[in-house]
Amino acid sequence: MTAMSETMNETSDPARSEHEPETGIKLTEQQQRARRARSIAIAVSLGVLVVLFYIVTLVKGPGVLVRPL
Repeated sequence: MTAMSETMNETSDPARSEHEPETGIKLTEQQQRARRARSIAIAVSLGVLVVLFYIVTLVKGPGVLVRPL
């Protein structure tokens, strides 16, 4: 067994992970609110972009495919 597979087996053991403290970054309430606001802003802007592309496609119509060769 390689060192990499041993490491993977150790970290994937559910019984072992229960006893280890959680690691990672803990965000403050203000940081969580800022992250949520950014996520909502990105989602809204992507939605607007999709709607804009759809409207432009409808306005141009099938004439987009008809062009001189």
